[in-house]
Amino acid sequence: MITLDDVAKSIRDVQDFPIKGILFKDITTAIKDKDIFNFVVDQLYDYYKDKGITKVVGIESRGFIFGSALAYRLNAGFVPVRKPGKLPADIYSKSYSLEYGENTINIHKDALNNDDKVLLHDDLLATGGSSLAALELIEIFNVKSIYVNFFVELTFLAGKRKLSDKYDIYSLIKF
Repeated sequence: MITLDDVAKSIRDVQDFPIKGILFKDITTAIKDKDIFNFVVDQLYDYYKDKGITKVVGIESRGFIFGSALAYRLNAGFVPVRKPGKLPADIYSKSYSLEYGENTINIHKDALNNDDKVLLHDDLLATGGSSLAALELIEIFNVKSIYVNFFVELTFLAGKRKLSDKYDIYSLIKF
């Protein structure tokens, strides 16, 4: 029987990646194990199954992994939030800072509508920059509700504090 402790132990630490001084939480060691992967998807599904989610928005690129699996399980659509130059139609854009640089994310202008109940998913919450930018993009659509989910949260970086208290924020694993 898999436990959350087993999941946490399956995540590899990589020192000095992508730059010196960063301790990177590498989820590839967790997702390559079919039992861990399935357990994580099941745990996240159980949390959201009664929320009426119509779209799962995943942040590039690791947010696509569990995000698309959750969309499938929730019988919802999947919407990718991508880096510049990756979406072919009209987009909304938002720039943000992260712990080791700056970035911009985009969403298609026809990705969501005001009837949607959205689950924003990303693999990891660190300082909260990309999540806050994605939330600002989602809010453009005036959707019915927004839930926020992370596979892993680095609590010592306090990224959750950047995100509004108006969201139901759930992280499966916390370090």
